[in-house]
Amino acid sequence: MEMGKAKKRIYISLLLISIAILAALATAGVSLYFNRFTRFYKWTLFAILVILTALIVLLSLGLAATVLTLWHVKGFFGLERLINFSVNLLFPITVALGRVFHIPKDLIKSSYIEVNNNLVKAKNYRLKPADVLILAPHCLQRWDCPYKITADVKNCRRCGRCDISKLIALAEERGVHMAVATGGTLARKIVMDLRPKAIVAIACERDLSEGILDTNPIPVLGILNIRPEGPCVNTKVDVKKVKEALEFFLMGREKELKADEEQEPAISCSENTN
Repeated sequence: MEMGKAKKRIYISLLLISIAILAALATAGVSLYFNRFTRFYKWTLFAILVILTALIVLLSLGLAATVLTLWHVKGFFGLERLINFSVNLLFPITVALGRVFHIPKDLIKSSYIEVNNNLVKAKNYRLKPADVLILAPHCLQRWDCPYKITADVKNCRRCGRCDISKLIALAEERGVHMAVATGGTLARKIVMDLRPKAIVAIACERDLSEGILDTNPIPVLGILNIRPEGPCVNTKVDVKKVKEALEFFLMGREKELKADEEQEPAISCSENTN
């Protein structure tokens, strides 16, 4: 839990710095407007400043709504699109700032994924299984497996040597779609063909962050793969996290509420015995 909070703080901090830089640019523009330019250039600069100021206001509202949502304030205040716009538009700037502050790129992208997941979970979903997709990377399959599963996951022989068989079993149990992609191009084609209303995506930091941006506004819960042998070869995934993500999209907060209700009697009993 603490690790997740730390990840969120990194991305939110970079978002704040991004807006501060835009505000500084606007201030510099105002200074130039009143001091250095002829009338024609003043009007041109004035138009640019108006647009930049409006953008800063929108981004600030979006960031404020993002922070409030991450602090578990109910709902999006009707600003869901603005939140997505702000977080996604500033993403390239945060990555660039990370280079300036020597923050590893994967750490920034992992923080972005954490923020995205929390924003998705702030909304309640109850989707049909046919509207949900598990999208897995090809690197989950054993590198020496002769069976091609990117065309059809049913080609998997379910030998148990990799996590693909577990994911297929989970997809069949829940009745959701599952597909395996070799990269972003194939992943986009799969999404366009199946047109899911929600995606549980498994990948590395780079592919997940790019995939979330590409599929916007489709809600995506991103799960980082595990790389015991290094990137892109014989990777693994925590299937329990995939299952929890599926249950969230299929059952929404209902499951969490039931879990809380089940815990309450146990607490009251312990209090009575004391």
